[in-house]
Amino acid sequence: MVDVAERAGVSPSTVSRTLRGLSTVSPEVRVRVEQAARELNFAVSRQAASLATGKTGVVAVLTPVLNSWFMGSALDSLAPILRAAGMDLLIYVTPDMAERADFFERLPARRNADALLVFSFDLTEEEAARLDDLEIPVIYVSQHAEGRASVYIDDVAGGRRGTQYLLNLGHRRIAFVKTVGPSGFSFSSNERLTGYRQALTEAGIPPDDDLVVTASSFGDKRRVVEAVGQLLSLRQPPTAIFAEQDQAAVSVLWTLRKSGIDVPERMSVLGFDDHEVARWSDLSTIAQSPSDIGRVAGELARSLVNDPDADRGQHIVLPTRLILRASTAPLAHEETPSPQCGADSPDADSPHAESPRRSGDGP
Repeated sequence: MVDVAERAGVSPSTVSRTLRGLSTVSPEVRVRVEQAARELNFAVSRQAASLATGKTGVVAVLTPVLNSWFMGSALDSLAPILRAAGMDLLIYVTPDMAERADFFERLPARRNADALLVFSFDLTEEEAARLDDLEIPVIYVSQHAEGRASVYIDDVAGGRRGTQYLLNLGHRRIAFVKTVGPSGFSFSSNERLTGYRQALTEAGIPPDDDLVVTASSFGDKRRVVEAVGQLLSLRQPPTAIFAEQDQAAVSVLWTLRKSGIDVPERMSVLGFDDHEVARWSDLSTIAQSPSDIGRVAGELARSLVNDPDADRGQHIVLPTRLILRASTAPLAHEETPSPQCGADSPDADSPHAESPRRSGDGP
């Protein structure tokens, strides 16, 4: 900073104020300092700045997987929010139990970040308690954590909504395909399954455990083929299949069509996510927006870092919506009730989405 100050003809403290974006620097001086910094290829040292401010200028992300559609979309919208606030992004990936145990033992984010975003983790009580010990804001993303800052969709409501839509089409034998990640993490699967069962119960249909099967969420078609075969071998096979991830739903479509079962004439298929493959496959689905989730999580992280008095227990719930495509249809040869709680509007593929709501708001 001394070199920049000499070239710009100002004091080192003025350089510091300028590069921190403070408003106490005149526009003319700001231009001179920024030009000098560019000419000298000067970059602020996060480590040096943290000694004076107590902040690293870094927001960390903890995730079990990185190479997923959800994480890619969320990070694409999270990173610009942090850059605009002058913050860097640090990512910790724990794809197996050994690396996960090492992270929670060392808690490296304590020394290297101002906030931690925890993406799609099924934490044990001990792990959650360890994160509570961090002296930085911790935000749970794509999941809700009681008493802790969280950004998520209502997976239970999404599962209930999708099942209710299939019920409205006249289906009564509705199967549910659960998915598991490479290390056994269930992500939002359990809550979507809860919503599915709630909708059946509300319709007076006892949940049938034979109609709930498990497949892989990472494109293992063999597991999906086995799951679909298990359903088709039942004495009373389902007439609709609700897969809790689009990637699994597309594999279900492929398996049914290879088996000579027409979709949706003989079997309706519904997914969850609105992944790109859902659009390519003309798959009806319950849509969420990982881009919105990443953006809102970044805004919340920024506010908690900048305002020590902000509420660290607030929840932000984002909406889901039903997208109607060609993989679902009314049950053939049966009179079906008119849909009352399925699509949001006649144009269910409309890009317009509801605004995020904070817990405690009206419905």
